[in-house]
Amino acid sequence: MFLKKSLFALCAVVGATCAFALGEHPTPGIGHDNNARYATDAYPGFDKVDEILKPERKEPKWFAFINGPNRAEAKSQFEYCQSLEREGNFKKAAKHYDALVREWPTSPEASKAQQRYAELLLNELDDAEEAFRAYRYLLDFYSSRCKYDEMVDRLYHVANTLRIEGKEVMFIRFANTVEVRRAYEACVLHAPGAKWVPEAMLIIAQLREDEGKFAEGIRVFENLRNLYPDSSEAKIAIYREAVLRMKLLREHEYNRSRCRDVIDYLKLALRTCRPEDAVEIQAFLNEANGMIEREAYVGAKFYDSPTRTKRSAINAYEKFLREYPNSEHAEEISARLEQLKQGETK
Repeated sequence: MFLKKSLFALCAVVGATCAFALGEHPTPGIGHDNNARYATDAYPGFDKVDEILKPERKEPKWFAFINGPNRAEAKSQFEYCQSLEREGNFKKAAKHYDALVREWPTSPEASKAQQRYAELLLNELDDAEEAFRAYRYLLDFYSSRCKYDEMVDRLYHVANTLRIEGKEVMFIRFANTVEVRRAYEACVLHAPGAKWVPEAMLIIAQLREDEGKFAEGIRVFENLRNLYPDSSEAKIAIYREAVLRMKLLREHEYNRSRCRDVIDYLKLALRTCRPEDAVEIQAFLNEANGMIEREAYVGAKFYDSPTRTKRSAINAYEKFLREYPNSEHAEEISARLEQLKQGETK
């Protein structure tokens, strides 16, 4: 009996996962350039898909006489739950809607019960975290038996609620950045073409920044810019990506390749950013250019030592002046270069 139940649960999970991946329900909305987007598309900076979407089929709980349904079949159980709602006993109604889904997962009433379970958790029991899980379950297992577009918008609404309120532990609310971020990532993966996806991706990138995961945040901002270049969120992403790139550069300014990449990005950003961001981005560019100039200066001075030939030092200084003729070190370098050339002539 146990083996039979386990096999049934495994088949249900695989079936639901495959149905979701293959698009049991049409993807709501249209992506950039009128091309539909899918949950299987790449989303750099998100957690791995299997860390975000792990549908597990509900099974009947232990001690059925306490946690199981109160009626012998799904239809009467659903009517019983409705009567509990009319009485205002929302907690008990939610419990028995959940029991219905667990006991009769393939019944016509199961999808309706799962939706009511989610709605009660959100609207009557003030449990946004469990409500989010309940709506996700509805989308994972009953996508063709619910109003998918409406439910996925509801999922996004609950994610916003989680972000504002945070989680509640021992009556103290606090922000759980990782779980809230994954909630938004799940929203995007459930509805890659929804109208709110650019906003969700912007929030995901900002939450990555809050986590101190600057490289991942940059990848999300970059993907947002590429997918939705004409959106208002893309304009914000241009600036926020510049901020994160500078934070990483300051941590690793010895990395010449990174410095060059940042400079190239900032030049691009200046051409496409919002006017109000241009002054700060220009300041970032000046700072990055200063970093790479200082590195070049130190590199040139390295060759001006007793262990190196004068010709090596001359070549290094000449190269520096060609690349940075307006450098604050130009006068110093020119004077030293003249000394070396005179010494070489003698």
